Amino acid sequence: MRLSFKKINQNLIVLFDGELDHHASQEVRTEIDKEIDKNNCKNIIFDLSGMNFMDSSGIGVVIGRYKKVNKLGGEAVVVNLSDRVERIFKMSGLFNIVKHYENTNQAIERL
Repeated sequence: MRLSFKKINQNLIVLFDGELDHHASQEVRTEIDKEIDKNNCKNIIFDLSGMNFMDSSGIGVVIGRYKKVNKLGGEAVVVNLSDRVERIFKMSGLFNIVKHYENTNQAIERL
């Protein structure tokens, strides 16, 4: 799993490339948390356009980052989901806490 980051205003955009599974989740958590703290970001936008697989540990990564930014008064949202990843979000109930937008620009406008 490779991550890249972009900051726009108080929004941290996290671009995923690869598989978010048990093997990658701890490193991904650490990297994202470090970027949130370093950039003093309020909101996080998960851009999942490059993610081709996610398991239950990936759900944990999203929930944990949601809790972190929520304590800061921010929101966590997802954009660019594949059909497979969108099904995982629906089945797990993640859409009850994390909003879904079509693309990054739409997410930034709404945040």
